[in-house]
Amino acid sequence: MSYYALMYDVVDDFVSRRSPYRTEHLRIALEANHRGELVLAGALGDPPDGALLIFCAQGRSVVEEFARRDPYVINGLVPRWQIKPWNVVIGANVADPSPEGGRS
Repeated sequence: MSYYALMYDVVDDFVSRRSPYRTEHLRIALEANHRGELVLAGALGDPPDGALLIFCAQGRSVVEEFARRDPYVINGLVPRWQIKPWNVVIGANVADPSPEGGRS
C-alpha cells in the first residue's frame, strides 16, 4: 500500500456553488474511507481555495478513479487536480525512521 495526496484547486465561488453536489461528494468520500482508501480529506483555507485528500491505496489508479467520479470535478468546481505519491516517514503504522532504528 502506498500513500497519495490528491490536491484540488477550486473555483473562487466554491462554497456558494458546492451545495447541489456536496451530498454526493461526501457519499463517495465516505465510501472510499470505509474501504480504507481515503484516510483524511478536507478543504484548505478560509474561505476554501483548495482541498487535500490523502489516500492509502494499492495504486494511483484508485485515486484517479475517485477524482474522475467526484461531482465537484465533473461539474467544474474543481478545474484542476493533481496526484502526488507521498512518502510517509513519520506517523501511525510507519516504521521508526531514526538512524538507530528506534533504539534509545
